[in-house]
Amino acid sequence: MQFAHPGMLWLLLICLPLIGYWIWRRRSSHASLQISTTGPFKNQKKPARLYGIYAMYVLRILCIACLVVCLARPQTRDAWRTSSTEGTDMVIALDISSSMLARDFKPDRLEAAKKIAASFVNGRENDNMGLVIFAGEAFTGVPMTTDRSALVNYINALNRDMLEDGTAIGDGLATAINRIKDGKAKSKSIILLTDGSNNTGIVAPLTAAQIAKQLGIKVYTIGIGTNGQAPYPMVNMFGRIEYQMQPVVIDENTLRQISTATGGKYFRATGNRVLSEIFEEIDKLEKSEIDVRHFSHTEDCYLPWAIAALALLLLELILRTTWLRTIP
Repeated sequence: MQFAHPGMLWLLLICLPLIGYWIWRRRSSHASLQISTTGPFKNQKKPARLYGIYAMYVLRILCIACLVVCLARPQTRDAWRTSSTEGTDMVIALDISSSMLARDFKPDRLEAAKKIAASFVNGRENDNMGLVIFAGEAFTGVPMTTDRSALVNYINALNRDMLEDGTAIGDGLATAINRIKDGKAKSKSIILLTDGSNNTGIVAPLTAAQIAKQLGIKVYTIGIGTNGQAPYPMVNMFGRIEYQMQPVVIDENTLRQISTATGGKYFRATGNRVLSEIFEEIDKLEKSEIDVRHFSHTEDCYLPWAIAALALLLLELILRTTWLRTIP
């Protein structure tokens, strides 16, 4: 048995002062009769009605106790659960270079990627996840964790000024590999999102891909940017940012080679909706193996206690008006 409101059981303590008050009242208030001697009554037993008076008060206390139990809502619960889950290790490697501020996505590429990535993270309940950001250098934003709120909060706080500008795809992938390689899950994968081509860094993208392959890590690559031209941020002679139409240049060949070498898949995101659909597809491809069988049934069982309280109250009333009736 369990209680829906177990805190109500503290009301049972009310019974203690009620019992104490009744004992004090019985001792301090009783009928008396002056007689010359009590000798004739020495060997007489206490009448049964005297114990009946005690019993009536016991019935009243028990009635109050039953009502308190009813307020606590006793419940019975039938439940069985069989669950077998295997989470995956996953790292998101996100490009935050200045080109991610291009406005061919709403409001721009970076903000769109942050919003969709945060939603993706919230949906992966059984996984151990991390975040790597890269531009001209790579940095581990959040190490492997199951704390969804910490990961989402960090993603939402990302901004372009956190790293030196540039696009070091190889360093970003290598850093992600370093974060995930010691994970205990059988399935390990990296989602690499960039909008350009490798132009700086120490590690070549294809070299990092070969390392991922040797470690059994799949890499899903996403090239983000519309086909043709897009409005890119430019700093004018007065130091203000202006947006000018520039060709969208993504090294799709390298991204495709990375994904193919590691057993992953390459995607091209040309808008917010397409990017969201890509994350949904990756979510399906990297679903944890779950074999869950749940059953739960909860039922209130306060009725017997309510009936008991009513029966005790009726019994007290019957005794008070019949066998234990008092004369005013």
